[in-house]
Amino acid sequence: MQWRLFLALLAAALLGAGAQALIQQWQWPIYSLLVLALPLYGLSGQLLEPLRRLLRALEGAVLSYRDGDFSMSIAAGPSGPLRQAELAALLRAHQELGLALREQRQQLARRELLLDTVVQNTPLALLLLQEPGGEISYANIAARQLLARGRSLAGLSLASLLDDSPETLRLALASGQDQVFGMSENGQEELFHLSQRSLQLQGQPHRLLLLRRMTRELSRQEVASWKRVIRVISHELNNSLAPISSLSHSGAELARRAQTERLEAVFASIGERSRQLHRFLAAYAEFAKLPSPHWQSVDWPAFLAGLLAQHPYRLEGAEPTRPARFDPGQLAQALINLLKNAQEAGGPPEAVSLAVEWQARELCFVVRDRGCGMSEAVLAQALLPFYSTKRSGGQHGGSGLGLALAREIAEAHGGRIGLSNREGGGLEVRFCLPQ
Repeated sequence: MQWRLFLALLAAALLGAGAQALIQQWQWPIYSLLVLALPLYGLSGQLLEPLRRLLRALEGAVLSYRDGDFSMSIAAGPSGPLRQAELAALLRAHQELGLALREQRQQLARRELLLDTVVQNTPLALLLLQEPGGEISYANIAARQLLARGRSLAGLSLASLLDDSPETLRLALASGQDQVFGMSENGQEELFHLSQRSLQLQGQPHRLLLLRRMTRELSRQEVASWKRVIRVISHELNNSLAPISSLSHSGAELARRAQTERLEAVFASIGERSRQLHRFLAAYAEFAKLPSPHWQSVDWPAFLAGLLAQHPYRLEGAEPTRPARFDPGQLAQALINLLKNAQEAGGPPEAVSLAVEWQARELCFVVRDRGCGMSEAVLAQALLPFYSTKRSGGQHGGSGLGLALAREIAEAHGGRIGLSNREGGGLEVRFCLPQ
């Protein structure tokens, strides 16, 4: 009778006290069902236990994959439902997935190692900044040597790092624009090309800075440019001297025959050819024979009026009154070339402006326009002699000497010249001299 009492109490606990009458009426069938169900429940628990272990193992493997650990594997047991075909196929698929993920992880690790080796050893200085604070996330060897003499830069603020850096470097990095600028390094003037890009990494804004040394590249390109200009001059000389020689022979023959009525036209053609050749050679000689600057105090009204007579421009700010010293003739020549380039840049003529600014111990002339600006490739080569994207014509137009001559004049004065694209379109040329 004890087992009947136990079953009655169990049924009351499961079904509630309100069902006792029904249990008493149907107690024998219910007792029979409970007697049969309890062993089946225990047996089902034993049968399903391997499946539960398998599911827990699969859950652990998925969590390991989420954490980047692909080394976990699941082995099938010797008995039970793991021997069924469906579960065996699931285990095989899991093992293949783990192997594929491990192989991909190894390939990515090899690629990251190769990429990091290339980036670290490139001569291009590379900085990755986390915006908006400017914290340095990554810096390669060239960047560390340029900015911190090889020390680690990770976690430092770029603004604090540049406190003791040259002003030109600070201004260039703060501009947010691609540009060419000069900086004194180890007692020598070094030209750099700066490229800046904004990007998103893991949902966070970053800024990528690339600094490329241009002085050695410019020197190499200048040698190639001189070779190219020698070929150009030789070609132009041949094109002009051959007709002059032919016309001289024709004139001599006409004089021998006493046909003097045609001599005037022959001499006029020879004179025109000679003048064209003289203008062509004068443009190159002017660049090659730049004299040393003759320093003197500048008369600002006369100097600015002379520039305006050559090329119209809009003066930004008040007319300067602070005394300054430089070679007015050479500075006028350089600024006329810059204003001419600005007028030919494709923007409205009234947008061409000239500003005279003092920065610390430097006097800066800033020429701005609203033209099409320069591409990164053109910006990197714009200061090379004889490099031009314009068709030949005029004194300097198309000869590639305008910016190169301005650079020579700036360096002869101990100064520098920098180019940068303006936000909203156009170009800014900053011509700075020590005072």
